[in-house]
Amino acid sequence: MTKFLLSVHVLAAILVVGSITVAASMFPRYALRALGGAGEGEGAGEPSSDRAAGIAALLHRVCRAYAVAGVAVPVFGIATAVQLGVLTDAWLIASLILTTIAAGLLALVILPRQEALLDRAADPSDRADGARRATARLAMLTGIFNVLWATVTVLMIVRPGSTTGA
Repeated sequence: MTKFLLSVHVLAAILVVGSITVAASMFPRYALRALGGAGEGEGAGEPSSDRAAGIAALLHRVCRAYAVAGVAVPVFGIATAVQLGVLTDAWLIASLILTTIAAGLLALVILPRQEALLDRAADPSDRADGARRATARLAMLTGIFNVLWATVTVLMIVRPGSTTGA
């Protein structure tokens, strides 16, 4: 049973969290383009602002849908920890705290800011005003989200203090 739970936990982490980190990281670029603030790098091969808005909307939907599916990661992780008898280990508690922070950042900050930028892109009178700053802030927050997940991944692999860790 432990191998099954661990397998589902790892697969969910790769497929779900991986998808969120990629989609969330790509979102600011397309949102900025949709807002008309593409600036440097604009030119051949860059999507129009309408197409960029569509891509940004798709990336937001991916983030939102996978955030719901992402609940499976800690659920199967906790179930695995119970099976292994490591639920009270410091590395696992730290991982759960970081996971909670990452989930809160995604649900309470990143997704609402993505939605706000999409709303701004839909309103032609509100497009360019502060677009670069808003998307830069979102990119920074997404980077923090990604670092939190990278830290959790390292903790899951190294498991400090574990007799089975590397």
